[in-house]
Amino acid sequence: MVVAKAGVPRSSERLHTAIARDLGVAIAAGEIQPGATLSGEIASSAERSVSRTAYREAVRILAAKGMVESRTRTGTRVSPRARWHILDPEVLGWFLQTRPSEAFVRDLFEVRMLVEPPAAAMAAVRRTPAQLQAMGEALDAMDRHKLSTEPGRAADRAFHDMILAATQNEAIMALSSSVGAAIRWTTLFKHRVQKAPRDPMAEHRRVLGAIAAANEAAAHACMTELVRFALADMQASLAAGA
Repeated sequence: MVVAKAGVPRSSERLHTAIARDLGVAIAAGEIQPGATLSGEIASSAERSVSRTAYREAVRILAAKGMVESRTRTGTRVSPRARWHILDPEVLGWFLQTRPSEAFVRDLFEVRMLVEPPAAAMAAVRRTPAQLQAMGEALDAMDRHKLSTEPGRAADRAFHDMILAATQNEAIMALSSSVGAAIRWTTLFKHRVQKAPRDPMAEHRRVLGAIAAANEAAAHACMTELVRFALADMQASLAAGA
């Protein structure tokens, strides 16, 4: 049986959420392997000095994300990786709070490449004047605050969210939380391991210019370039972090 080390909850975080995060990070990092059985509810709650109810709720969060499964008599086991909801925003965050593997980063950016360039092309012909204005304001805020700050990172996510919204496609818009989480956590990772990561403002401005010009092909190409540069930046950060 495995007992994950207890973490310290953030002040704004509920106890069961903090426990789920600690366990989720340990599982994502490979400290607790698929097939491992977690210690029982009584032992785990005692180890962490928390109520059984809080620990039980944490396990339910992990189960809802496909990371563990609880069965009578056999206990709670870590599920095979194929069952994990990898694109869940919280699961992405747990992966990227550790040092993610190059394969995981590649997979993540391949998803971005499948979604964002076509979305930018669609946005170029479907966006409304209000959406275009919101994109411009988001980039102005990103440039003003910089990606080293939370307001700057929030503005970056707002820009990408607005592009997905401008497709006017509900199915694509539903991907915004996953895409936004990938952008947020990879940006945080880059700034955590590098003192001065490359500024990606130029690529963002080119994407906005193509969308403003209603040029589908250019919007697709510019977003493709943006994602490629972002992947290269992340790979450089992985190398620096190593």
